[in-house]
Amino acid sequence: MPTLLVIDDEPSVCYSFTRVFGGDDRRVITAGTVADGVRTFRAEKPEVVVLDLQLPDGSGLQAFEAIRAIAPKQPVIFITAHGTTTTAIEAMKQGAFDYLIKPVDFGRVTEILRRAFEAAYLMQVPAVLPSLEPRDQIVGRAPAVQEMCKLVGRVAPQDVNVLILGESGVGKELVARAVYHHSRRAGRPFLAINCAALPEALIESELFGHEKGAFTGADRQRIGKFEQCADGTIFLDEIGDMPLAAQAKVLRLLQDQQFERVGGRETIQTRVRLIAATNQDLEKRISEGRFRADLFYRLRGLTVRVPPLRERIDDIAELAHHFLFLFNQELGLNVQGFDPDALAWLRDYSWPGNVRELQGVLREAMLRNTGTLILPESLPRNILSRQETPHSEATHADAAHPPAPADSAGVGLDALIDDLIARGESDLHARVVAVAERTLFRRVLQLTGGHLGQTSERLGLNRSTLRYKLKDLKINVDRVVAGGSPEEVVGTSG
Repeated sequence: MPTLLVIDDEPSVCYSFTRVFGGDDRRVITAGTVADGVRTFRAEKPEVVVLDLQLPDGSGLQAFEAIRAIAPKQPVIFITAHGTTTTAIEAMKQGAFDYLIKPVDFGRVTEILRRAFEAAYLMQVPAVLPSLEPRDQIVGRAPAVQEMCKLVGRVAPQDVNVLILGESGVGKELVARAVYHHSRRAGRPFLAINCAALPEALIESELFGHEKGAFTGADRQRIGKFEQCADGTIFLDEIGDMPLAAQAKVLRLLQDQQFERVGGRETIQTRVRLIAATNQDLEKRISEGRFRADLFYRLRGLTVRVPPLRERIDDIAELAHHFLFLFNQELGLNVQGFDPDALAWLRDYSWPGNVRELQGVLREAMLRNTGTLILPESLPRNILSRQETPHSEATHADAAHPPAPADSAGVGLDALIDDLIARGESDLHARVVAVAERTLFRRVLQLTGGHLGQTSERLGLNRSTLRYKLKDLKINVDRVVAGGSPEEVVGTSG
């Protein structure tokens, strides 16, 4: 179970964190001094630490240094009073994850903790090359996948930039993590930034930081990811969507390993390794004047291509069984396997959305299924309709908006209820309601693109209730919007 350690001498702060963020899916432990905090950290090995700068037996910076000596990649979030923000900023330069100003805004804390636990997961859970391990595994035996894995193994130890190319949904983030975990910088931080998800006006600030007063709303200095991740690895996903102004600063960073914050004059040195990924045709964007040719040449110290699913049809059965295992755990089901005809339908589909689409199809099929084997009639209608034109040139829009199966939610719930009753399970109400709510929330989040305001309005819930529900149901908004799940295989990100 993920664990949060809060080191603060104010009982009210510790109580609030425990009450708000503790639960069945996360453990919160507390300490009130530097010595107790470091001792607890050694014993409990929490994923994330929240640390007060002012402690009875010393400075929070002392605890921070001790924690970093034990675990250099540990996400540590400082709590600071207004008068000590300069110290917190200095800690950010040394690799702290973020800082909060008292009185603590728990709405902001929720978002920071989400990102911190995600960063801890990415840094601590290896993305492994083909093996017997089920989680975060690059699954597949196709020659194109094996060649890709060999290339990752060769380039990972070399301190060169890596450019990962592939269509949407093929698993570029997982490949980036494999490069990181097999590199000589695996003991240093790894931060992932989706360039397409950041507004153009904010991307430079996010990457390079800004000075107080640099623009409207810049009420304090901000340390950017390149400064925060010194000596570590930065993964820039969807770099093809990066604005030209930010491209120029990234180019200078790659050339000279230095940059300035937005609105600043101080030149900052850094030594980061850059891994970039895109589903765009960068050479075409260069010809259109939308991507810098000199940056393209700098990025591709080595290029890794992730093959689309249609080029690895023989891997579909292995991937399907892999997801079956993961989704049985996630959904509390006990589906044993696939009818051969169902696997044949899956093989004959063209998969424009790649393995990410396969994930969604299998999750829906498992919910709709009425027995222990996935039958063809449990597959979504768009998969079956493609049988008449196997390997057709389906569009990405088709994959994003497939025809809705008739009464799929009702059929899925009926099957789930029947299965639970047949197995003699108890607590049926809570389990069925949880599955129904999880399905509803995911659908609406996908509809709104993860916008919590619009989601709460469509569901008829206030935002605090929505956040509580998402936490209670263990729903990761970013993963839902991206179409993936917490356990990724090739094709589940990017």
